[in-house]
Amino acid sequence: MVLSAKVRVGKKNILYVPKGIAEAVGLREGRIVKLTVEKGRIIIEVIPDPFELALDYPKFAKTSFEEIEKESEELQYEILKD
Repeated sequence: MVLSAKVRVGKKNILYVPKGIAEAVGLREGRIVKLTVEKGRIIIEVIPDPFELALDYPKFAKTSFEEIEKESEELQYEILKD
């Protein structure tokens, strides 16, 4: 499905993204976007929020509490050994 809309550029070059388009790409207030100029076009890409990815998407690795504790102890030893 292709969504498109014509919008007017406001004061200070502000673009208002129509609700349907914003929802389709997960754009909402506070999100970070990447702007790229390519062949006279502006490309807007929504940058995924790392916390949202961590909470909402499938996990691909497993770590036990014991592994985390061991790694922490090793790092502390490296830092404090001097």
